[in-house]
Amino acid sequence: MNKARLEAFSDGVMAIIITIMVLEIKVPETVSWQALFQLWPVFISYLFSFAVVGIYWGNHHHLLQAMRYTTGKIILANLLLLFCLSLLPFATAWMGEHQFAPNTIVLYALVFMACALAWAVLQAQILCQLQEDSSIRLALEKLKVKGWISFSCALLAIPLAYYLPFVSGVLFVVQAVIWLIPARQLEKVLHDAQHLNIPKK
Repeated sequence: MNKARLEAFSDGVMAIIITIMVLEIKVPETVSWQALFQLWPVFISYLFSFAVVGIYWGNHHHLLQAMRYTTGKIILANLLLLFCLSLLPFATAWMGEHQFAPNTIVLYALVFMACALAWAVLQAQILCQLQEDSSIRLALEKLKVKGWISFSCALLAIPLAYYLPFVSGVLFVVQAVIWLIPARQLEKVLHDAQHLNIPKK
């Protein structure tokens, strides 16, 4: 399997995940604004999860650009990441329908942790293809810090869900913002490698 096919498949799965999430928003039985306003937890859950999938999609694109060739382990690691992301629609719908009840926040955090671990596995497999002194490898290594911060935020959100659920929500936002910040160094080295047609070492 070539890289383009792997990336196209991943793009399709992430697009389906977003589609499933929006389909989970049930139309109000009445046409009153009050009935629509009552759906605010569902809309907030969907909005945030949409942003999360979008952020993963953008970073996933950069990660695959660093890949030199596709291997069986990379395919499996990529499938693991897509599986974890595919759990987001269920966790999102449950949390929104029950207005951020503690147990729903815990499940959402567990899905976040699973996604972070799956990402780390995929990144590790791609790093195996790059030389120790590769500029792309060094740029990817710096992303590990983001991964651990993201995992730690989700882990802290679990106990806080029963005492300070609002803080759990803030932690979710923090880890999303962390990944939303562009990886300038990685973007630059990938751009230079493609522009100069330099093989990824």
